[in-house]
Amino acid sequence: MLNPDLSARLRTAFDDDRDADTFLLRLDRYGDDLERSLRAVYGDRTPALVERLLEIMLHAFHARPADLKRLDEARLLRPDWLQSPDMVGYVAYADRFAGTLRGVGEHLDYLSDLGVRYFHLMPLLKPREGENDGGYAVADYRAVRPDLGSMDDLSALAQGLRGRGISLVLDLVLNHVASEHDWAARARAGEEKYRDYFHIFPDRTLPGAYERTLPEVFPDFAPGNFTFDPALGRLLDAPAPAEAPKPKKGSRKKAAAPAEAALPVARQTDGAGGWVWTTFNTYQWDLNWANPDVFAEFLDIILYLANRGVEVFRLDAIAFIWKRLGTDCQNQPEVHELTRALRAAARVVAPAVAFKAEAIVAPHDLIHYLGTRDHHGKVSDMAYHNSLMVQLWSSLASRDTRLMQEALLAFAPKPTNTTWGMYVRCHDDIGWAISDADAARAGLSGPGHRHFLSDFYSGMFPGTFARGLVFQYNPATGDRRISGTAASLAGLEQAQDLGDEALTELAVRRLLLLHAVTLGFGGVPLLYMGDELALLNDYAFADVPEHAPDNRWVHRPRMDWARAAAAQAQPGTPAGRVNAGLRALIRARAATPHLHASIESRPVPSPDPRLLMLRRDHPLGVMLQVYNFSEERVTLPAYVLRGHLGAAATDQLGDGTFDLGRPSVTLGAYRALWLVSREE
Repeated sequence: MLNPDLSARLRTAFDDDRDADTFLLRLDRYGDDLERSLRAVYGDRTPALVERLLEIMLHAFHARPADLKRLDEARLLRPDWLQSPDMVGYVAYADRFAGTLRGVGEHLDYLSDLGVRYFHLMPLLKPREGENDGGYAVADYRAVRPDLGSMDDLSALAQGLRGRGISLVLDLVLNHVASEHDWAARARAGEEKYRDYFHIFPDRTLPGAYERTLPEVFPDFAPGNFTFDPALGRLLDAPAPAEAPKPKKGSRKKAAAPAEAALPVARQTDGAGGWVWTTFNTYQWDLNWANPDVFAEFLDIILYLANRGVEVFRLDAIAFIWKRLGTDCQNQPEVHELTRALRAAARVVAPAVAFKAEAIVAPHDLIHYLGTRDHHGKVSDMAYHNSLMVQLWSSLASRDTRLMQEALLAFAPKPTNTTWGMYVRCHDDIGWAISDADAARAGLSGPGHRHFLSDFYSGMFPGTFARGLVFQYNPATGDRRISGTAASLAGLEQAQDLGDEALTELAVRRLLLLHAVTLGFGGVPLLYMGDELALLNDYAFADVPEHAPDNRWVHRPRMDWARAAAAQAQPGTPAGRVNAGLRALIRARAATPHLHASIESRPVPSPDPRLLMLRRDHPLGVMLQVYNFSEERVTLPAYVLRGHLGAAATDQLGDGTFDLGRPSVTLGAYRALWLVSREE
């Protein structure tokens, strides 16, 4: 419960008693989560930080537009909005989709017609000039990339999407900023406050100690985790600063924007240089989240962008934000405390907002991003199910689902109020995140299977159908990650090069099988731009100087609007067949309440290693999904299905009633069944 004195004091910041009640009721609900998590990280500094955060929250609450406040109330009445079976996501780079934000706004009917309810525009906040890690080196969180438009354009786009029931999703890079960001520039200038925003070291002693247990994210073009900067020398003594002006006070009825308590202190450095933590690239400076000022800055940024219409924040590189000597500096407990605190504060001001954790980690680490024990269901609302994507491609190459079954069984049950984000492909490479333990239970060698997959999808394995590129080969470990569009990896590029219609048909079936699994798994399926048109690898990326060193751009082709128009007009083409099949899957998903994300999909024993069987236990009845991961016809005894579904079932994918009293059921090449029990 809120302290009565605090409640009375906060009430004076409102003109309207209803607004005061709304804010205070939410603070009463989420304040304990906020305070407890902050205290776990910041200890005795927590009371002062909470006071500062309340000023930020009050200011953002008063500034929140009326239509977004209405959305807040609607989401509070339907907290499972992100779990609905009609929730389908689409992911794109704004410039590659339609040139500018205004251009994107001209194609909203296309998204609506496809069935999209969740639209993730890849990094569009102002990055550093030149090489910028695909936009993840942010120089200004409150400005849009100039060639895309303005922040007002972003707000207008968000409003247009909202009018169609589509939520805008944006990346929020938490671990680092561009070395050109104002905070970094002021750190170089010697301002003590901003030097404390980063991990800066006078020599290699501590960086060397950390490096002993740190992996390298980009060993090819960004080895190591620390970068020398000649401007980051030792601070020299300086005269005491002039007395700072007193902070401005807000009116009695409305909170003012947060003000600094003192002027920044600028001091000279000795010019000898220093080392700064740079996990990803030399131009991306890792932030020091042990400094409460960094937390306050990011809450202010989140609420500012939320008031611009952002509904879901993809928390980029979230696993890396806390550093601890002697560890790999990933998945530390403080990460989850900080995320819970950010979520709690955001819920007070903008409960329509959700968090998605970009944590590509092992299952036993991943579950903590959705919340366990005291944090159960209170951290992120959504997390990427990277393992599902990896296992899809693994099963497709091996024609064997036993490893996938073992990997999925390794996942602990997620909180029922959270959801997975599943995808066939994304903007990133495929790293073969297959544990040796899972592989051993499936009778495989982990290193051997990872080697096979890299060979298969880079086109080196005899008989492969895939066309992919090796990304970030690490000779020390033998790891090779893979770049490539879904269509090229699934065999369509090879089939079209050969002019082989039979191979083309198999490639189309593979793609639709993969989409059937992600659409049927029970979270938010995320379609990467162009996958609905079976776009192939774009090898022209090598002609663009800023893209050439990073072959992930091979699977980031520009949207082909002529192909999009032709796909429906020419349904017999590969693009038309994939597009029509995907639209049918999306319609079937929206009509199947069993796919609500509060329900888990769990693998059940399959009589044939080529078949994956997933069961969902919904109050309306059992749903059993069966997928054939091979180009062969597979027959299974009908009693296997009957044991889950009873004597009869309905196939949600359009084949009507299945009489399971028959002796057997046969699935054709790459066939999918979504069977729902017909017994009451």
